[in-house]
Parts: sequence; structure tokens; C-alpha cells
Amino acid sequence: MSSSAPGDDLLWLMHQLADGDWHSGEALASEAGISRAALSKRVGQLSRFGVQVASRSGLGYQLLTPFEPLSLDALKLPDGLRGSVVRVTESTNADLLAADAAHDPQIRFAEFQTAGRGRRGRVWQAPYGQQLMMSLAWSFASWPDDLGCLPLAVGCRLADTLHRLGATTVQVKWPNDLVVDGCKLGGILLEHRGEIGGACRVIIGLGLNLQRFTDDHVPDQPWISLDQLLPVPVARNAVAAAISQALFALLSDYPSAGFAACRDSWQRLDASYGRFVRIIGVGPVIEGLAQGVDARGALQVQAADGLHSVFSGEVSMRWA
Repeated sequence: MSSSAPGDDLLWLMHQLADGDWHSGEALASEAGISRAALSKRVGQLSRFGVQVASRSGLGYQLLTPFEPLSLDALKLPDGLRGSVVRVTESTNADLLAADAAHDPQIRFAEFQTAGRGRRGRVWQAPYGQQLMMSLAWSFASWPDDLGCLPLAVGCRLADTLHRLGATTVQVKWPNDLVVDGCKLGGILLEHRGEIGGACRVIIGLGLNLQRFTDDHVPDQPWISLDQLLPVPVARNAVAAAISQALFALLSDYPSAGFAACRDSWQRLDASYGRFVRIIGVGPVIEGLAQGVDARGALQVQAADGLHSVFSGEVSMRWA
């Protein structure tokens, strides 16, 4: 269900400029079969993708935020994992929720989302080709005992994967964020369909900040990007490939291994342990010290009136 708003002509132009070099306006117009005036108009329309293009007489046009297009050939997905890359769509999670489960496991990447979303309906958008936006659909033959802990297990596996790429300071923030020194690096959205005792289908969505945001697109919370953490740059396709392989391995083993296989990792990576937190949701506000998670993935909060077990559901945790 790709968005039809941005035309193929604009996407062609975007990818011609992807390398960040100067490109002759005359050559681009000739290749596109349009006038220089029409080309100038199309360049102006690229702003709808959240990017900026410089124009200079004698040089042509330059994309100020170059990007590496995603490619299935470069991703080298694990055998048995069906993949797709779409240039523009509303939401990769929504795409896979509507996709035929008979094709699971399947993974979908997008260069740009027009209606990306995070947990509790929060909007998540990024300029074209700058970050990593992806979803993976997986069908379990029966409902896993530790399904409620799966977002935590995914967070641990992603953090460990980023450590191996060189970003060794990444931690997890209950229940679904990747953080560094209190700044958000990425977020996880997990949706599932099915009934307890029967088959279960999960969609795992991930938004990961790969590059610094421009001033026009700074998120409304403290943030950090992967390029600020790596001692040596890692290609966008290489990051996507490593994450795909890690999630495939996790989900393959999860019915038998469960959250127990990730519990030690969570304790090592937990950014909230020992911090004063506020839990806001449908019930009274809970304030106290975070004391890790139990075997069910419930956050343990030591408050003045005792120890509380908090399940993610529709609550939000804030650091004091």
C-alpha cells in the first residue's frame, strides 16, 4: 500500500542526487526529457521528502544530505526471509499487517514513510533515505509463553547488534527504546494478532536514527544518531543487514528459548536501573526507583508504598 502522492519522476530525481555530488541541471533535464524550468520545479518539490537541495550556477544541483539507497542485493537476507524495499509508503508496519501471512517471515524497508508511527500512536517521520525504517512479520505456530517480553528481547538483541558494529554505549529503556546517555537512538513498535492457545502473528517495527537530523527535522525529545557513536562509519545497508540477521535468529529461537535467553542481556543493558521514574497511564501515577524487570518483562518499581510490577500496555515511563 504505497503512497501515490510523490510521483515516480520525483523519486527518480531524488536517487540521481543521492550521492551528494553536484549534478548538471542540463544533463538531468535531458535525461528526464523535460525542460530546465520543469526540472527546477521538480527540484523544489523534493522538499516534501524533508530534504534540502542546493542550486548553483555552473554546477547544477546538490543534495545536502546524501544517502545510500537500500538494496536487497546488498542486504543479503537470511535464507527463508522474504524481503522488499519500497521507496515511499505510509507505514511498513501497516503494510505487513495487511500482507498475506502465508509469506511470513517477511521484512520490509522504506526510504520514506508518510504516516510512520511509534508506540501509543506517536508520529515517527524522517527525511528521505536518512534513517532506517523497517518492519518484520513473523508467524508462530502457537502463542509463545513469553510473547509479552518480546519487545524487551528485541531491544536487547538490537543493542547487542549495534555494540558489535562499534556503538558500544547503546542501552535499552523499558519497554521499547534504544538510548545513549538518555538520548533516543531508536524505537520499537510491536503489534500482534491471534488468540492465546492458537497461532500468533507479530509485526516488529523499528525506527533507527542513522544520521544527524537537520534543523528542520529535529525530534521533539533528546536524540542521538548512530553516526555520532561509531568510530568508523558503517554503510546503511550493512546496518540493515546486521539487524535483519539478528532479528531472524532471535525469532527462530524464541518459542523455545523465550525471554530467559535475554534476561542477562537486559540486566546488563538496562538504562533505567536505579533511576527514579514516574509511571503514567490509566491508573494512579507511580513514582519510585526502577529495579529492573521480572521474568514476565514487568518493570519493578520500588515506591514508598511497596514494590510495583508494571506491564507496558498503555503506560509511559519517564525518568525524573
